[in-house]
Amino acid sequence: KTSRKGLLLFVDEADAFLQSRETNRISEDQRNALNAFLFRTGTESNEFMMVYASNQPSQFDEAIMDRIDEMVEFELPEAHERKKMITMYIEKYLLNPPGRWAKKVTTVDIGEEEIDRVVAETEGFSGRAISKLAIAWQAAAYGTDGAILDQETFFRTVEHHKKGMMQKEEWIQHAYERAEMLTKDR
Repeated sequence: KTSRKGLLLFVDEADAFLQSRETNRISEDQRNALNAFLFRTGTESNEFMMVYASNQPSQFDEAIMDRIDEMVEFELPEAHERKKMITMYIEKYLLNPPGRWAKKVTTVDIGEEEIDRVVAETEGFSGRAISKLAIAWQAAAYGTDGAILDQETFFRTVEHHKKGMMQKEEWIQHAYERAEMLTKDR
């Protein structure tokens, strides 16, 4: 109300807060908070804009879906985008790491060809997963005497991350299946 230019409110992981009231997984406190939120956002306004980010928009409450004017889907990065990210994160986390105490990593036998191979092997990775991969490369190098990342460790780290992502997907799938069984049993 006090801003002359209005307000943009960004809610990240919005499905955690704005999930459907129809599920049994929502607590009474969450239900009350959601109802209060819906009451405050029920009419159109040129004073504020809400932006919701979610990996699971299907979990939004029906009233939230009704309030969404536009939806923008961000696909997983394509090969050329992954290459840009991998190159950027190698620069950021390995070659010129941020922070006062950060060490520069020496890369051994890692060039354009190896990066292209990693680009191909990271299909299905999100931007966040690529960032985590680069941080894992940094951690692997910091675990050596002299902060060295060689080709073998470079690729082994990629494989480790791919296996970890598959494991997480299995856990998520099992969690959904358990939740569905519990909902059906009630």
